Amino acid sequence: MELRNHFIFAPVKTGYGDKEGNICERHLNFYDARSRQVGAVTPEPLYIDKGLRELPTQIGISSDSHIEGLIKLTNVIHSNGAKAIAHLNHPGRMANPKIPGNYYVSSTDKPCENAGAIPQQLDRAGMNKVIALFKTAAKRAEIAGFDIIELQFGHGYLLAQFLSPAVNNRNDEYGGCWENRIKFPLEVLDAVKSSVNLDIIVRISGDEIIPNGFKLEEAIKLARILDKKGIAAVHISAGTICSTPPWYFQHMFVPKGKTWEFAKAIKNEILTPVIFVGQINTFDDVNKLLTDYKADFIALGRPLVADENFVGKYLGEIDASLRPCLSCSDGCLGGVRSGKGLGCLVNPTVGREPQIIMATTDKKHFAIVGGGLAGMSAAVTLRQRCHNVTIFEKEKLGGQFNYAHLPPKKDTMKSIVDYYKSEIEKFEIPIIHKEAGVSDLQGKFDAVIIASGSRPAIPQIDGLDKYYWAELLREENLPKEKNIVIIGGGLIGMEIAHKLVHRANKIYIIELLDEIARGMEMIEKTLTLKAFKDADVNIFTNTKVTSIDGDKVNIESSGAGKSLANIDMIVLATGMQSYNPLSKELGDIEHYVIGDASAVGKAQDAIRSGFDLALNL
Repeated sequence: MELRNHFIFAPVKTGYGDKEGNICERHLNFYDARSRQVGAVTPEPLYIDKGLRELPTQIGISSDSHIEGLIKLTNVIHSNGAKAIAHLNHPGRMANPKIPGNYYVSSTDKPCENAGAIPQQLDRAGMNKVIALFKTAAKRAEIAGFDIIELQFGHGYLLAQFLSPAVNNRNDEYGGCWENRIKFPLEVLDAVKSSVNLDIIVRISGDEIIPNGFKLEEAIKLARILDKKGIAAVHISAGTICSTPPWYFQHMFVPKGKTWEFAKAIKNEILTPVIFVGQINTFDDVNKLLTDYKADFIALGRPLVADENFVGKYLGEIDASLRPCLSCSDGCLGGVRSGKGLGCLVNPTVGREPQIIMATTDKKHFAIVGGGLAGMSAAVTLRQRCHNVTIFEKEKLGGQFNYAHLPPKKDTMKSIVDYYKSEIEKFEIPIIHKEAGVSDLQGKFDAVIIASGSRPAIPQIDGLDKYYWAELLREENLPKEKNIVIIGGGLIGMEIAHKLVHRANKIYIIELLDEIARGMEMIEKTLTLKAFKDADVNIFTNTKVTSIDGDKVNIESSGAGKSLANIDMIVLATGMQSYNPLSKELGDIEHYVIGDASAVGKAQDAIRSGFDLALNL
């Protein structure tokens, strides 16, 4: 098997299907857009038994009834010149406990320490059933036109549950020593190899990043065995879905390049081609992997979600700027978990393909009031359609999102602002640095787009006369060794607190509701709360601030009052409210309202609202 280039689309869950696991038009459009330049496409993990789903809307390969839809999928991939890879996976104890009808088996009877159901430890009959499931799924993949099969030996799924000494507690011939722990995964591999005439890739975690887990040394030993068995390639990732999801998802909170080091160490020991993966979201990353690491193949997951033309732009086939993946997991993982399906913070077309930006013959001149994400998204899309645009922004392009990269380990968030700035410069969109009034707009533009964003909501609290907001995140404003009350425990309050704890500040978070970190992406929430455990952070839920008296903050919970003394600073993070004073003043002048100025939401909502309006004007 030869691929036309080094690039493979890695498996990313979409959540686009139905409860029967069938391929739908949304799948076909999504993979059509991402198979035009890569060497091969790996659709999302295919469930091999309906009782082993991770998502209720996951694509299935558990029944012959799935074959017809899968043929449509492979035909789309092949029509664009790419090969199709069937990623077969048995989740074992990581089958979703919220899906009715799921069952749970493993090498162990221990549940995942973070979540999950109690599994049944597989006996020989159960192991034979697993092998049979893999074999029949592989045969269906071959019938459906897949060119390659990828077997999941990593990420904490069933076969990794046998490999991992931290999970496998068996005392029979499939547990204990290394030679025993690898037996069953290799039985599955041999069975699949004997059942189909397709190349096979094996995906493994170079390291599970857990104490007493599957480490690089054992990954190298396993790769040597796989090398001798003549598989087509090994695909090296890291982490486990159970214990170290930030590594599994290659979240921005984990160091870029660590998985590359694992892959390099394994590559040095075998002749089989090695696939590198993990936060490869810039062209510099690709160049580094090809030159310094001598990568045989490069797997792109979320970067190809953020920009379906990543490979074409890298190869010079498409002359356009790269839309950057932020490694934030917000729109992609967050969209799947919410039930809406895979989305993307930076790419408003994901899951809605095809979204074609058509040039217009009816050119107009639009004024955009506000240069935040919504305003910039609208401006760039309008220029792509050949309209004229002028932006009014009294401060800096990016608006409040200029604060997004300032909390710990969120540097990548800056890249989307930089992307839009470069696009605005490329399209030579003029920027007028002032707050636009009616006299600036009336009679000078065909229509006005209001993207003036939002402002902090200020609660009525007796004695509240001096307070801070996200400006504390700036390096020059960061306090040190202070007693700080943060009123509001949502996303903004949590991120400010996370930044301040690293400066030896004592933090009090006061949240009116019964839960903190609402609206925060799950991985960021987990790691932020973990950081709080090691710092001086006091969290009060179901609590309100009743008054402020000098350096004393009075709070109340369940009718009981309490005072926090010697408070040096107060930070307000009680939510945002739309800021749009201009609409009433514009009267009959044609205008539209987008982003937070229309309804306070997330960055993804702002970008999409600007894009959608510009696409339809």
